[in-house]
Amino acid sequence: MIAGTDWTGFVGDVWADEWRRTDRSFANLTDQLEAAILAAAPPGPFRALDIGCGAGATSLALAIARPDAEVVGVDLSQSLVDVARNRLAGLSNCRVEQGDVLVAAAAIRADLLVSRHGVMFFADPVAAFAALRAAAAPGATLIFSCFGPRRDNRFATLVDELVPPEPVAADEPGPFAFADPERVADILTRAGWLPDAPRRVPFAYRAGAGDDPVADAVSFLSRIGPAAAALREASEPDALRLALASALAHYRTVDAVDLPALGWIWRAQAGEPA
Repeated sequence: MIAGTDWTGFVGDVWADEWRRTDRSFANLTDQLEAAILAAAPPGPFRALDIGCGAGATSLALAIARPDAEVVGVDLSQSLVDVARNRLAGLSNCRVEQGDVLVAAAAIRADLLVSRHGVMFFADPVAAFAALRAAAAPGATLIFSCFGPRRDNRFATLVDELVPPEPVAADEPGPFAFADPERVADILTRAGWLPDAPRRVPFAYRAGAGDDPVADAVSFLSRIGPAAAALREASEPDALRLALASALAHYRTVDAVDLPALGWIWRAQAGEPA
């Protein structure tokens, strides 16, 4: 059910190595997502499923805020699961599992399903969300974030201007697969969820920080995202890094490089079984 991105191998290993800078890059969105999750959480004890939990940031925040909840994070990458387990050590109300979230969901029977940018990689999203609805508790709530259009996310368009990307179908699984809210609403509705209108969330994607934030941003983007892919395929990667650094310098403040970005936060209720 998951698309071909190698989350169980190289990609997952890199994200595990870079979890601190990845959490930093999403921090200005994460605060808003976590507030939406807590607002949607049931008032009493409940079970929560973190879809594609990665290094465990969302699971950790929910488990700490709601000690009466049972929080289960699931991710394909063993490396990311290892990081998440280390971060969550000592929390008795949270655990992390490695595997296919669609398999795990049936055993969890969650009242609340959450995800920070972990739902855009399903090979068949309608079938995947239908399986999640079927496995969820009656009346369960789904809260997730995803990227808005590529054109509104400077960490991608900055690279596109240096190395024009190959055309990608709008429905191809990947970071921007859920950019179109009409498409996402259709997917959720067809899968048996009742979605609210999504919330548009502009945020600052922090690519670099520290004494030399441009160098830090080049280092980070060379590991994660479109720049990393472009550099792996570049005939002159050093020249591309220099061009990337020059472009990033325009977004430097004293000790940070913040790139304009756009996300969506979705909320949906599980509909009645068909």
